[in-house]
Amino acid sequence: MSDVPLSLKERIQEDMKAALREGDRPRLSVVRLIMAAYKQREIDDQVELDDADIVGVLQKMTKQRRDSIEQYKAAAREDLADQERYELKVIATYMPEALDQAAVTAAIDTAMAEVGASSMRDMGKVMGLLKSRLQGRADMGAVSAAIKARLAS
Repeated sequence: MSDVPLSLKERIQEDMKAALREGDRPRLSVVRLIMAAYKQREIDDQVELDDADIVGVLQKMTKQRRDSIEQYKAAAREDLADQERYELKVIATYMPEALDQAAVTAAIDTAMAEVGASSMRDMGKVMGLLKSRLQGRADMGAVSAAIKARLAS
């Protein structure tokens, strides 16, 4: 076998085969959900997704799971919340490693310096730059809030 790392798509497919061989039905189910989600996006957009695009799909799935967990907890349906937590855990194995707060702050500083951000009007430029750099590695809502706070002061 070569030393070339697998693409995210290849890793997901290999994990599906492994779950099938091992008879791990819960994991197999989640991996199939992931594959269905990115394949649907490929069909809808008529493009082949790369790793960054698949991370975007995974982020959307993560957000959906978190929202569902909150709704199930509010409805006192811990059984369904537990299922969503399991799916979230499996999805997280395919996400890039999250950045710590110091790295996110450094990225914000760098982006603000690059675009010369000085007021709220520069918010879009900074976010545009950071979206590609931090996608899947940081909570973009928190990044946006941090930029707003910095630009407002």
